[in-house]
Amino acid sequence: MRILFIGDIVGKPGVEITLQTLPGLRMEESIDLIIANGENSDAGSGIKSSIYRKLIDAGVDCVTLGDHIYRKKEIIPILEEKDNIIKPANYPEGAPGRGWTVVKAANGVKVAVFSLMGRVFMRPVDCPYQAAERVLAEIPEDVVVRFCDFHAEATSDKQLMGRFLDGRTTAVCGTHTHVPTADERVLPKGTAFISDVGMTGPHESILGRKIEKVLEATLTFRPVPFDVAKEDVQISGVIIEVDRKTGKAVSIRRIKVDERQARAYEDSFEE
Repeated sequence: MRILFIGDIVGKPGVEITLQTLPGLRMEESIDLIIANGENSDAGSGIKSSIYRKLIDAGVDCVTLGDHIYRKKEIIPILEEKDNIIKPANYPEGAPGRGWTVVKAANGVKVAVFSLMGRVFMRPVDCPYQAAERVLAEIPEDVVVRFCDFHAEATSDKQLMGRFLDGRTTAVCGTHTHVPTADERVLPKGTAFISDVGMTGPHESILGRKIEKVLEATLTFRPVPFDVAKEDVQISGVIIEVDRKTGKAVSIRRIKVDERQARAYEDSFEE
């Protein structure tokens, strides 16, 4: 089976190219399950209920989130009611949302999805390693395909989590830094790993924000709003081939979809 995971969706440009591309990409690549990190999808910070619904309608099977999860309070009822959107599992127990979930892929396979947030250069949260142990103990034994979105800043932190979960999850894929890394591999015990899958949004930018705004704030210390950029919109992500019987990863491949390719995927689906 094949899992598509796309990285941090940034603002309206990131949402629009996702909606445009996913149906055709799913068909062409024979994707069984789509997971997307949506924590920056509303104006670059947070997610609204309307965006969540658009992503689900476009074919996203599960939405993961990170440190901007509660920037838009209207998402809280969705987090409490829906079983295909999750909070980082190492957030406090009383924080709205579920730390892990099980969703069914198009081929009928059950897939457990959970998210963790790193602690290096990040806001204080509970230990992600202890949270991972707790989640793995709670997931039913018959659910052998298990996906982890590790939302963290430091590549060393992400690599360590990959090794910690090697052989116990199907994949550990990093998000948060918005810059794709070239270290994708299947680890020795069968876990697909990449430090960061990159950003889905405007790449003519500083991590999705207008270059001139970030420069002005950096050079003058003025309180300048970091508006979402609009140019060179791309999808960044990975496709993971999985042995559905063992839950082990067979391969992991980086993908990028630019605006020209997005239109081609849209046209191929409409035909």
